Amino acid sequence: MEIKGKLQIILAVTEGTGKNGPWKKQDFVIETFDNFPKKICMNVWQDKVDELKKYKIGDVITCSLDISSREYNGRWYTDIRAWRIQAGEGSGTTQNQNSEYVPFSNANSEPGVVTDNGVGNNNSNSNWEGDLPF
Repeated sequence: MEIKGKLQIILAVTEGTGKNGPWKKQDFVIETFDNFPKKICMNVWQDKVDELKKYKIGDVITCSLDISSREYNGRWYTDIRAWRIQAGEGSGTTQNQNSEYVPFSNANSEPGVVTDNGVGNNNSNSNWEGDLPF
């Protein structure tokens, strides 16, 4: 499976020693370019930790990954492990990636604020005059 997104967060490296010797892993979060973007936390292990260091916050990357779940004491745990990370080639979307998605508002209003006309603030900067165009 592959997922393309913008790198949002790179968390600290976790290291330890298990029955097979020393190990290290690092979690990171990407945001997809769907109509309703999703943030997905996944991880890399061992030498892939060093590969993740090539990228910085804001880079578009494509991750090949495996998803697995396991049961422990009646609870299920899901792991999303990236086994390959490649530099992405744009977003594959027509939306402006630098714009922030703000539901139910317009550019002249505060994010998430809906006024009585349902389209945001009705101030002097708005083109809405209260008359319908037809």
